[in-house]
Amino acid sequence: MGTIVNSMAVLLGGLLGLLIQRGLSKRIEEMAMKLLGVSVFLVGIEGVLSSMMVVDSDGRLSASGSLLLIVSLVVGGVLGEALGIDEVLQRGGRLVEQRLGKEGFAKGFVNTSLIVCVGAMAVVGAINDGLLGDSSVLFVKAALDFVIAVVLASTLGFGVPFAAIPVLVYQGAITLAAGWLAPLVSGELLDGICMVGYAIVLLIGTNFLGWTNIATANLLPALVGPVCYSVACWLIPG
Repeated sequence: MGTIVNSMAVLLGGLLGLLIQRGLSKRIEEMAMKLLGVSVFLVGIEGVLSSMMVVDSDGRLSASGSLLLIVSLVVGGVLGEALGIDEVLQRGGRLVEQRLGKEGFAKGFVNTSLIVCVGAMAVVGAINDGLLGDSSVLFVKAALDFVIAVVLASTLGFGVPFAAIPVLVYQGAITLAAGWLAPLVSGELLDGICMVGYAIVLLIGTNFLGWTNIATANLLPALVGPVCYSVACWLIPG
């Protein structure tokens, strides 16, 4: 139920954003895009820092995982570039654009899908929903994603509502597999996955602001970095 509500929130938020978009002037649309970039950038920074920072026994803050983040992004980015993940998604988006006779689908769909699917709430919420029947985390995420979808659709266009599909598939798959995922995806591994995921979100924000031009979809393999590290630590203790 939590994933279904979350998907509907993205869909309805996207549709509402499209209605708002029709009343926006070009100047307001450009300003909204810049403010959206700043917001996504700050969300990415907050997510990365919250995943890296720990409180020591003496109450002092310390950071960990920076090397894992660097290696994951570099290796994952190179692998994603070699596989051409972004190009495949863009090609699919252009095909939809041709069928529907509208432009801008790929940018809205890809960026929104990455933003709403990355993060601890998606993983933990889906696991709780599958194991305990507790949809509360996903209901909160649905409210947040609704607002995000409204803002994104008002600037990026009609590809945004379609992001409800990967939310349904991604979180639904985690919910169905919750029984064996719960003991595996927790603690340091979950923090590592979220750290890399929010770094990708941060780069989406810099792209919106025009600071970078990175094919963020090509960074998706970087999410496997923390998993590989966790497996290596299990195989080679100490």
